[in-house]
Formats: sequence, C-alpha cells, structure tokens
Amino acid sequence: MLYSPAFFALFAANLAIVASFTCYFLFPLFITAHGGNTADIGLLMGIFALASAACRPWISPLIDRFGRKHCFTAGCVIMVLMPLSYPLFDQTPLPLLQLCVIRAAHGIGMAICFTSVFTFAADLVPETRLNEGIGIFGVSGLFGIAVGPMFAEWAYQGWGSQGLFYTSTLLASAALVVHLPLQDRIGAQLHTTTQPGFFRLLMQPRHACVALLAGLFGLGVSTSGNFIAPLCEQRQLDLVTPFFVSYSLAAITSRLFIGRLADRVGERRVLPWAFLVCGVGLLLVLPASSYFMMALAGFVCGAGHGLLFPTLNTLAIRDIPASYRGRVTGIFTGAIDTGIFLGSVSLGAIAKFLPLSALFLLAGLVMLITWGLIYRNDRPLPQKKGPT
Repeated sequence: MLYSPAFFALFAANLAIVASFTCYFLFPLFITAHGGNTADIGLLMGIFALASAACRPWISPLIDRFGRKHCFTAGCVIMVLMPLSYPLFDQTPLPLLQLCVIRAAHGIGMAICFTSVFTFAADLVPETRLNEGIGIFGVSGLFGIAVGPMFAEWAYQGWGSQGLFYTSTLLASAALVVHLPLQDRIGAQLHTTTQPGFFRLLMQPRHACVALLAGLFGLGVSTSGNFIAPLCEQRQLDLVTPFFVSYSLAAITSRLFIGRLADRVGERRVLPWAFLVCGVGLLLVLPASSYFMMALAGFVCGAGHGLLFPTLNTLAIRDIPASYRGRVTGIFTGAIDTGIFLGSVSLGAIAKFLPLSALFLLAGLVMLITWGLIYRNDRPLPQKKGPT
C-alpha cells in the first residue's frame, strides 16, 4: 500500500522541516541589512550546503546502521536548536566566522534530515511505483518551499530577523513531534551483512552519473534559492512569495501528472526535458520586473524541479537493496548540496562584478547545455553493478 498513514505522517514531517529550512531564503536580507554584500551571501549560504555535502559520507552509513527514524529525530533536534543561536550574533558588522560555524552545524542537521527522510520514504514505496511514490512524497517539500518563505516573510516584516529565526525553530519542532509515533520497519535488518562503502558506491558509473546530474540540479536550486530575494529587492519588488508559491504549485502539479508516466516510459525519457524546463525558467527571471513575471518564472522553474528531482532520485535508488539505500540516497542528496555550495560561492563572487540577472543567465545556460548533451547522447545511464 503506497498511501498509508505512515506515508502521510512522514509527508507532514518533511513538509515542516523543509519549511524550516526555506525560511532562510530570506537570510540574504538579514545579511545585507547588516552591511554584507553578495560575496557574503554566497559564503554564508554556501557554507550551509558545503557542510551538508561534506558530512554525507559519514552520516549516510549511520542511517543504514541505526535506522531512518533515529537519524531523522537527531536531525530534527539540530534543526530546532540551531536557529536559536543566530540571534546571538545579530550585530553590525556581521561576525562572519561565528555565523559560518552556525551555518555549518545547521547544514549538518539538514543533511541528516534530508537523507534519512527520503530513505525512510523509499522504504515505504512499492518498487513498481517508485516514481509516483517518490514524486508525491516530494510534494511535501514543495509545500515547504511555498509556506516557509511565506511564514518567514510575514515574521520578518513583523518582528525583524528574530521573527525569522523563531519561525524556523517552530516549524522544525512541528516536524520533530509529528514523526515520533512512526516505526522504522527496515532499520533492524540493515547491518547483518557486509555493505559497500560510500566512496566505493560513488565510483560506480551509475552513481557517478547521477551525482553529476544532481550537482547541476543543485546549481539551479542555489540560483533561485539564494539570489531571488536580493534580485526582487533590487527591482523594488517587496515580496518574494509570488515566485516561491508559483514554484511550488508548478512542481506539485507536474509531479501529480508525470510520476506515473515516468514509471511507464522510464526515467531516461523524462530527464532531458526536465533540464530544459529548468533552464527556461531561470532565463525567464531576466525580464521579470513585475510580480506576474516573477510568478511566471517561478512556475516554470518549479515545473522543472518537479520533473527533475524525483526522476534523478528514482534513477539513484531503483533496484538498490534496503541495506545500503541510505548510502545511495546520501550520494544523491550530497551531490545536490555540493552543487548548491559551488553555485552559491561561485555565483556570489561573480555578482561582485556582474549584475544579479547575469547569474540567472549563466545558470539557465548550464541547464540548457545539459539538456542538449543528454538529448544528443540519448542512451541509458550505466546500470547498477553489485558490490565487488
């Protein structure tokens, strides 16, 4: 059974934890309000993703060894506590070193949550309905992308940066409470046999290809997630909510209608078009000087996200035994975070010399080039090899 009570409880928990995370789409406003520049935005947003990616080789085996639920609980606790430390450094000029430490710890908490919850969800989904199940479960994160910035914007406008941080803590607390009654069905069975290591799996062609594509997807996510808020501010658009709400609605809609299709025709058929849609969405930001155009750009970006994330996720875990599914999920999610980190830092540095709109042009072109390369070389990704 796909749509079980456990599935929906985990759905709600992931919605809340993603909403807690996406509150920080407004963190660049905190940075600029305290005298920071685009390079500081890139650094402080990127260090979160760097820590999240760098810890994956160590946290992924723990998810297989100790179980999905225990690890998700630990991650939620970190996500509850870390926002409470930001107000301690609410000062000008920004204490970059201290904030980097906080952002790194916060990123590790999100990595634990993200890897464990998607491994947990994959355990609940029937093999024949992986695209549909992973896609629908991922809708929880898309709702989180919509409501997180909305709550954060409301709190920031009403109570300043402290309202933003406390809202993030409250949302993470909701995730902690909601998932506690769940039972981890797979955890007790996991470390009964010798398992391949994280880096050994990463060196296999199939996982290396998925990791590369996931990293490029992360580049696109870093562009929209980190630089939409300052771009809207620059264009005198007071609200970022239209972009992110449209983004989420489109991603949700695409998953509802495409998930079963991908299960029938195969992930490889969907993959190039997902990159194409992502690229077009990023390029639509260039002329967006009104709420309508921002909402349109967000809608197209979201449609690409809704196609690309579950397609790559299913490519990563299809036919993977539950006993090391956490490691494989860690490779996939860690590659996204690596792309987010590299995108945040490199684009933040580029923005010191070029206008913010140029960042969306560059990222959009990368997505289109990826589409062209995949489409031109249309052949199956390397198949899974067992441990050797």
